[in-house]
Amino acid sequence: MMSWDKQLLLRIQSPEGTKRIEISSSSTTCQLFEAIYETFNLNSFGFALYKQRNRKDEISSSKTKSLKTVGLKHGDMIYLCPLNGSVLFATNTPAGEPVSEAGPSTSSGVGTSSNKVLAVQKSFIKEDEVDQLLYKMDGRIERKKDDKLCRHNSNSKCVHCSPLEPFDDSYLKEHNIKHLSFHSYLRKMMSGVDRGKFLALEDISCSIKTGCKDHPPWPRGICSKCQPSAITLNMQSYRHVDNVTFENTQLVEKFLNYWRVTGHQRIGYLYGYYEIHSDVPLGIKANVVAIYEPPQDSSRDTIRLLKDDKADVVNEIASSLGLRKVGWIFTDLLPDDIKKGTVKYTRNVESHFLSAQECIMAGNFQNQHPNICKYASSGSFGSKFVTVCVTGDKTNQVHMEGYQVSNQCMALVKDNCLLPTKDAPELGYVRESSDKQYVPDVYYKEKDSYGNEVSRLARPLPVDYLLLDVPASTPVNPQYTFNPDPSKQPFPVENRFIDGHIQDFNALAAYLQQFAFDEFYEAISDLHFLIYIATMEMLPMREYLEPLLTAIRNKDRVAAKEWSRSEQWATLEQLIAASSPPPSRPGSVTSGNINASGGTSTGPKWTCQHCTYINESDVNSCEICNLPRSQS
Repeated sequence: MMSWDKQLLLRIQSPEGTKRIEISSSSTTCQLFEAIYETFNLNSFGFALYKQRNRKDEISSSKTKSLKTVGLKHGDMIYLCPLNGSVLFATNTPAGEPVSEAGPSTSSGVGTSSNKVLAVQKSFIKEDEVDQLLYKMDGRIERKKDDKLCRHNSNSKCVHCSPLEPFDDSYLKEHNIKHLSFHSYLRKMMSGVDRGKFLALEDISCSIKTGCKDHPPWPRGICSKCQPSAITLNMQSYRHVDNVTFENTQLVEKFLNYWRVTGHQRIGYLYGYYEIHSDVPLGIKANVVAIYEPPQDSSRDTIRLLKDDKADVVNEIASSLGLRKVGWIFTDLLPDDIKKGTVKYTRNVESHFLSAQECIMAGNFQNQHPNICKYASSGSFGSKFVTVCVTGDKTNQVHMEGYQVSNQCMALVKDNCLLPTKDAPELGYVRESSDKQYVPDVYYKEKDSYGNEVSRLARPLPVDYLLLDVPASTPVNPQYTFNPDPSKQPFPVENRFIDGHIQDFNALAAYLQQFAFDEFYEAISDLHFLIYIATMEMLPMREYLEPLLTAIRNKDRVAAKEWSRSEQWATLEQLIAASSPPPSRPGSVTSGNINASGGTSTGPKWTCQHCTYINESDVNSCEICNLPRSQS
């Protein structure tokens, strides 16, 4: 033990308060930084030390300068200031529990940051429209006057009828709401004394920080500054999406038709939009209007996704229609009684709800579709991307189950730390560190036979710790963004290489011939049809579709009809007519030049050289500018 005259008691003042440390006067300033890092339980070394409150006389980190050399004396006050953009302090961290690199692993990654930096960052972040609407809402749950308990007039409020906060535990339990909505969670974080002034959301990182020059690269060396801390998994209290709604049953039935025909499983991407979900305080609903099926190889028990060369075009078309990819859906169906149409009940509390491999895939998708959030220092936090599994229920009927994986699972998947197990689908396995990759220790808590809570190393790991339930359903009153007429045979779904489901010119002609000439808008209101004509090899039309997509998005039948008179659509009509035996029937969309009486013209259309309007072949004067055809 060193003598007292060689020990310094220093006071460290920070934005989170003042603490004292005892350190030898012969210690280097680098050791002083490390001692402060441990004392304050910080997340990084992104801070500076000063002798004066006005940030003068900075104490630099050095392995050669001692505290005595820089003039520090017993009882001195040192001022700690976070560097711009650094998130140092963890909030509400229970004593003795580990803190991850980006925040406390046992909370949901909430920390504090420089208010100035966050204010600048927020001005450049464009969040989803549903988030912007929810920020403007009060969010509190109104209650009516209780005739038995309230003793006041109708203009007053008391403890029995005053509005509840959206995160009120009693209300959530009473209405069987298992998880907070994300915006309710934000309101809860901002309900403290500081009103969320220093709120910053941080995604967890499981990888070594790069750029550290204090040691050789891993595996030859690692230090506390760049080493990710251990993680304790917890059940996430909130979810980013509170409901998945398929706007009509035909969407799911069309998707399931592939399994019914082949017996093979299937994967699809859900396209739709997010809107406010009124059944949950400040909730968000993913409304699904179409299912796109990417290229895949499948069997009775497996599915393997293939490279999709059309992925960018599909996303562009969806975006032009005001849609986006909101999730993915897959089947896990095994026939039970073919005559009754029942399926086996395989996913339950005794087996698993999602397998570890499916959790990893869901984590990958969620990492690819981050949730833009103004309270996140990185600009994004978590994800709204949902997972829907079509399987059998306890009555052996086909039904849907919706999920998301937690932000902690996303972090494990992002840094390639989580693996599936070979024989137990309900268990995952956290990698062990190797020469190529450092993996932090991951724990989960469970109760032993005596009811005591103990920590277990996540090798293996029950994937239930990573899952969040998201109800999935169809509405009582169906809606139809596409294909509003159930009497018409829909256009074949892409990437189904079985008889009767193949997309080709014959299928295109047969589909269009179902519609009368004045039903052009109904004919083109089909996402699978639009993707096909945008990418067909004979006459790709993607560069000409934008006006049509805008018309469909705005439900503008007049604009869609006007586009049908374009030269590109006329060319497609002629190609269909030339390649379709028998010829297109009179009066259908594919019959081309239709006159007012429903008959057909005898020749090709002609383009006016003055106004570029495309006229019918039997018209001698332009219908727009009235100039004769001879002058054109």
